[in-house]
Amino acid sequence: MKITITGKNMEITDAIRDKVEKRMNRLQKYFWDDVDVQMRISQEKGAKNIAEITIYIGSTILRAEETSTDMYASIDKAADKIVAQLRKHHTKFADRLRPAEIPVEEPAVEPEEAHQLVRTKRFALKPMTVEDAIEQMDLLGHSFFLFIDAETHATCVVYKRNDGDYGLLEPENA
Repeated sequence: MKITITGKNMEITDAIRDKVEKRMNRLQKYFWDDVDVQMRISQEKGAKNIAEITIYIGSTILRAEETSTDMYASIDKAADKIVAQLRKHHTKFADRLRPAEIPVEEPAVEPEEAHQLVRTKRFALKPMTVEDAIEQMDLLGHSFFLFIDAETHATCVVYKRNDGDYGLLEPENA
């Protein structure tokens, strides 16, 4: 397991590095391959200590983020979230469910007020099935997920609907 620790607005002390490595080494039992673990910790105004853990397992990404007034508590809470996601991932991996038919529905477009773009995120798109994209979206805790459909090779989006079901957006020219 390769652990990368980065700090923002703070210095990574030996005590923090030991705490992170100790917590992450407990996760080794969940991995059968070499994995990349990235830990980002930061301090912000108002005594906010943020711990963010991202784990790359093949094409699957697990992510947890926690904020508290104590850095060690943030690290512990984020690690607990990752453990829960790992258990869920291993259960789903072991018990592959039959693929369910996903209804395709376009969301209604309403005029919006002008908003600011506050964050830009870049990531590599990987070919996967719709079921894998839904699983990845749930593991990340997001309400949507952008991916390349392994069958059609089109860029698609799966999203969680308000009624709890899932939707799929795919281009017409696919």
